[in-house]
Amino acid sequence: MMCILGFANASGYSTSSSFADENRVRKLLQRTPWHSRCLKKLRSLAQRDDIDLWCEDECHFQQHGSRCTMWVPPEDIDPVVLHAPTRKSIGVFGAVRVADGRLTVSMEKKFDALTFLSFLEKLLRHRRENRTMVVVVDNARWHHARLIEPWLRKHRKILRLAFLPPYSPELNPVERVWKLTRRLCTHNRYFPVLEDLTATVFNQFHLWATPNKTLHRLCAII
Repeated sequence: MMCILGFANASGYSTSSSFADENRVRKLLQRTPWHSRCLKKLRSLAQRDDIDLWCEDECHFQQHGSRCTMWVPPEDIDPVVLHAPTRKSIGVFGAVRVADGRLTVSMEKKFDALTFLSFLEKLLRHRRENRTMVVVVDNARWHHARLIEPWLRKHRKILRLAFLPPYSPELNPVERVWKLTRRLCTHNRYFPVLEDLTATVFNQFHLWATPNKTLHRLCAII
């Protein structure tokens, strides 16, 4: 299996082929030459002065929250965490700029070619002058959709997609942002209505909408 991180051509296809435990992430990334070569390519892109490297992904946040172990006062003999009996969720497109930790997000009801194109248009507004924006993505079908081909051709001089190898989410730094967001916003939290979840998550995203040390360190390509 090829591990080369490839750029998208005019048709949108590749022309080549936890936050909670940072040590585990390092070991996973160093496990095979396959990962090592991909990391080498990412580091090379991140160090270039003419490249604006962003890492993009999509994520759902569930209204019923996420339950996990936690410390509680000793007087709380039987702590209870309420759980909303629903499958409602919010869908988020997100991209982080590796150079400074700036996060751009957009909430959508579904993930498809149209909503991905809308997010790319929003993301392009954050391109720094005299730099080519390279957006690292996985192989979700909407990233390869024919619908976005004309837009990619039109903007190929200032924006390109770089596809990760299949089944390698650990190579995408923005995955760490989702994990940190859940840790800060949804772990052992009760959201009686979906609007409460939306407000909590996007208040956190707002703190990262400008360059910040938290995501800069978190999303460093190690």
